Amino acid sequence: MNDRTGLTRLAPSPTGALHLGNARTFLINWLLARRQRWTIHLRVDDLDGPRVKVGADRGAIDDLNWLGLDYDHGPVYQSTHVDQHQQALTRLLASGQAYACVCSRREVDLAASAPHADDGASVYPGTCRGRFSSVQDAFAKTGRAPAVRFHVPEGAVEFTDSFVGPVRIEPARQLGDFVIAKSDLSPAYQLAVVVDDASAGVTEVVRGDDLLDSTPRQILLYHALDMSEKIPIYTHLPLVVGTDGRRLAKRHGDTRLASYRAHNVPASRMLALLARWCGWPEMQSVSVNELVDTFDLSRVPRGPVTMTDADDRWLRNV
Repeated sequence: MNDRTGLTRLAPSPTGALHLGNARTFLINWLLARRQRWTIHLRVDDLDGPRVKVGADRGAIDDLNWLGLDYDHGPVYQSTHVDQHQQALTRLLASGQAYACVCSRREVDLAASAPHADDGASVYPGTCRGRFSSVQDAFAKTGRAPAVRFHVPEGAVEFTDSFVGPVRIEPARQLGDFVIAKSDLSPAYQLAVVVDDASAGVTEVVRGDDLLDSTPRQILLYHALDMSEKIPIYTHLPLVVGTDGRRLAKRHGDTRLASYRAHNVPASRMLALLARWCGWPEMQSVSVNELVDTFDLSRVPRGPVTMTDADDRWLRNV
């Protein structure tokens, strides 16, 4: 057992209900924490404006409690830390490491000179870099409320992921300058996460590998804000996908934990399925406490796990 002191966070987003894919990631995070004696911080990432659904925060917390995934601190809400986010934003603008941008997403996509990331996504071509002296200047000259982008420096970012292994990404070429504040100057995901993780003392970030390319962005922000010593250790896990190979979502049917709870599926049976997806042999039921002593990250499948109709029928015992 690793006795290194650590602090992790469970960070549900109240933009929708937790589904089985979310639950598997949270379970692995919780098992790592309890196995290695990390402190668990519960943070609700509620900054996604219009997408936040009333009551979804409480629903997510209820789902975690139902599974037995407890925590040591919280819940706290990202939206209560806006002053800290704004201070970081002001600092990055003042140092010239961030700039106002009036480009719409469509304009970025249509820019003839726009390069593309390895996955085919558009990389921002730097149209507004150096164009305005301030956010106010951008609005005065264009009549558009600008967003704020981080000026990504040239060079590679390298880190060792606890699951993926060594990672090397060239953000300027592969990702481009990214948004750190929206057009209403509210903090965007990358900036808010860095500020909140650093403020809470988070040392371990466990999340889905769909966020792997967020890590170099966040590492750059830690450096830009003179918080290099606070960069956490990252663990990116393969996702749960549907039979079409795409990330589990509504198109694959109702896989919300709330739906299974409404059909009287026991938490112990849900955990047995999640455990099988984490490398355990098939069980009919299990508790989180029974899983802690035998959890081994190296047994977690190295690729995506597929949720099938048979899994759904097994859960519902039909």
